[in-house]
Formats: sequence, C-alpha cells, structure tokens
Amino acid sequence: MANQADPVDIEEFQERFDAIHTNISYALKGKAGELRLALTCMLSEGHLLIDDVPGTGKTSLAKAIASSIEGQMHRIQFTPDLLPTDVTGSMVYNAAEGNFSFYQGPVFANVVLADEINRASPKTQSALLEVMEERQVTVDAICHEVPRPFVVIATQNPVEFDGTYHLPEAQIDRFMMRMTMGYPNHEAEVEIIEDRLLGERPEDLEPVISTSEFQWMIETASSVYVSPSLLDYVVTLTASTRRMEELRLGASPRGSLALVRSGQAWAAGHGRGFVTVDDLKELAPFVLGHRMLLSPEAELQGVSATDLVAQTLAAVPVPTVRN
Repeated sequence: MANQADPVDIEEFQERFDAIHTNISYALKGKAGELRLALTCMLSEGHLLIDDVPGTGKTSLAKAIASSIEGQMHRIQFTPDLLPTDVTGSMVYNAAEGNFSFYQGPVFANVVLADEINRASPKTQSALLEVMEERQVTVDAICHEVPRPFVVIATQNPVEFDGTYHLPEAQIDRFMMRMTMGYPNHEAEVEIIEDRLLGERPEDLEPVISTSEFQWMIETASSVYVSPSLLDYVVTLTASTRRMEELRLGASPRGSLALVRSGQAWAAGHGRGFVTVDDLKELAPFVLGHRMLLSPEAELQGVSATDLVAQTLAAVPVPTVRN
C-alpha cells in the first residue's frame, strides 16, 4: 500500500463519480447519501443488501445504476420454487449438434437484482455464493466468468416473514454493505409522482460512462493509499467485535478487507488519493453491522448491531499519525 494514486486519476475519478451520482439522482429523488453508498459499494467490487419495505426505490436503484454505466441489468424474483439453475444457468442438450451447451442464467449481467432473496430456499440462495465471491459460475467442472463490472443488489422485506428463509451467515458475509433506502421526504415524493406521470423511468436514463470506464474507476479506487496505521486500526476494530459479550459472532477478516476497500472508493469519490479515519468511521455501520450476530440475551435486551458498532468506534483509539 506504499504507492499513492495519481492525483490526475483521482480528479477524473471524482468527476465521473459525480456524473453518475447526478444521473441516478434524476430517478431517485432525495437519496443522495444512499446513492453514494451504493456507488461506493459497486466501485469496491462489493455486493449490496437492502432491507426495506416495498416501494422505496430498490428496483429503481438497480435500473438507474445499470443505465448510467451502459450496463446490462437482470432481475431475479426469488420464490420458494426457484431452482439454483434458474439463477446460474444449466447445460442444455442441442439436438441439432448432438451435444450439450451451457445456457447462461440471469446472473450473467453487470447488475443483478436479487429481489426478495430470502423467499428462496437455502439451496437456491447458495447458488449465488460462488459468483458473488469469484465472479464465475462452475457447471460440470467448467468455469464461466460473468461480465465485469459485476454487482449483486439483493433485497429483503424486513416486516414480512411468512414464506421466507433466513439468509445463512456465509451469504450475509459476502455482502460488502447492508443498508436501507427509507421513505422519501415530502418534496421528493411529489417529484417522483410527477416524473412517473410524465412517463420517465430509471431504465430510460442516458448513460454517462461506459462499463469499461467504470471498470477503470474500480481499478483506480484500488490504488488509493491506505496507511499502515489505518490498516492496524481496521484490524483492531474488527477483532474487538469478536470479543464482545453481546455477540455470538463478530466481524470476519472479510469484513476488515471490505472496510478498507470501501474506504478507498469513498475517499476517491471525495477527490482524495488517501483514506482517513473519518472515511472508515462513516462506512463502518454499513460494512460491519450485518456481520455482527447478536446473542439471544442481547436481542432480548433490545441491543442492536448499530449500537455495538458505535460502541466499538468509541472504544478503539484512532491513529494519531498518518504514515
């Protein structure tokens, strides 16, 4: 991590980031913070889990991102009868040629919306594990790479539990961030209705950059400088969650890496070629919260993972010197 990103590249990164953010804002009113988080997640090559009630713009977010980067978006409606091959694809017999060929499933896209992911069986949910981590699907021992850039945006309805399955910890850990969209304010909701009455849709947004340019942004973000003292700070943060009495499982090393990677993209989006403590503190609730599994006693006491993240941030000393 000794090399710092080229200032010219960082300046260009910020310009493109702001252009994408502004473009998406035309479709999602009053959600500047949430849009910045979603873009940061994707530019860190991470996946996003959104917990929210229906009608708050989760699908519009996926469509707007795909349209803005000239990418392909596929939506998968998860249901109890959905099969793993309905997600990844399968081998299909070609009668004309007398052989089997691979038929790509909807996961082969730049932006994959896994809608109501907790409605599918654990077996089908697990079909996403490999592609989320490795960016590839293995069928009959043959690997098929998905397009790049690639992001899974999964949604859950937090107030409806009939016919749902709990997401396993291994899958939750593969999501870089977890957040909510929330309801728009009054003025934003009026604008949303006006846009829909005029026939304006998120998928109709004009692209502001290409997928290859977005891939360049991902590579540029990964070159943002992270000092050794900040790396030590991140590891101390995540390690401290593993010793908390309120938790039966703390943040994993994947959580440490996710916090650093997202910090790089967050800093570049603000026009900086280096990560600061404030960057990490701002992202920690969204990156670490869903990786902290409460003990039954803590749940009964009404403790939340967000509270414990805040407690951890307050307890761990911040580095005083950037080196």
